[in-house]
Amino acid sequence: MKITDRRAFILEQTRQHPVPHAPSIRLHLADESVDLWRMGEEELEELGVSSPFWAFAWAGGQALARYILDNPETVKDKRILDFASGSGLVAIAAMKAGAASAIAADIDLFASDAALINAELNQVTIKVSTKDLLKSSLGNYDLICCGDVFYDPDMTTRVLSWLDSSPREKLIPVLVGDPRRSYFPTSRLTHLQTYEIPVQRELEDNETKKTSVYAFS
Repeated sequence: MKITDRRAFILEQTRQHPVPHAPSIRLHLADESVDLWRMGEEELEELGVSSPFWAFAWAGGQALARYILDNPETVKDKRILDFASGSGLVAIAAMKAGAASAIAADIDLFASDAALINAELNQVTIKVSTKDLLKSSLGNYDLICCGDVFYDPDMTTRVLSWLDSSPREKLIPVLVGDPRRSYFPTSRLTHLQTYEIPVQRELEDNETKKTSVYAFS
């Protein structure tokens, strides 16, 4: 049976947790106490649910959130895009740090609903987008944040091409949070900060993951 009430499903299948490396932010996350934790791809597909990336605080997003909270001038009074946002963590961190606006963009409808739920939990207002932004030109943003997006060769190629579509006279700054996943574009990134991020062993095969924030060029 397909899920018809996404909000109810998200609330039922998650619990409120502080983000390990940014505990001033709380998110609705999956843990061992909910069925979602044990569901396989076939069961999720039957429910009409894509891989629930929105139900976990991934290392790259945590690093970006921590960096933004520690360096609020990075986002203050700016229009922020949290690309492939999942839970909306980075957009929420941006608003808490004084951004003028933040869009949590993710093609997964469940992710967009989760981001709105999490924003409400943290008493901030964000916008969401479910458009495939990689099929369009860059919008009017002052800063783009990309967490954990270099995990797949096709995704990496599409993201780099999209970021390169910015006119040279109007380059949009880009921050990347990444634990050096498989297709990490080393030559395009300038290191800013490294963190030891607490993660779930079941997801990352470790209890912490060294994760850095970079400026894209």
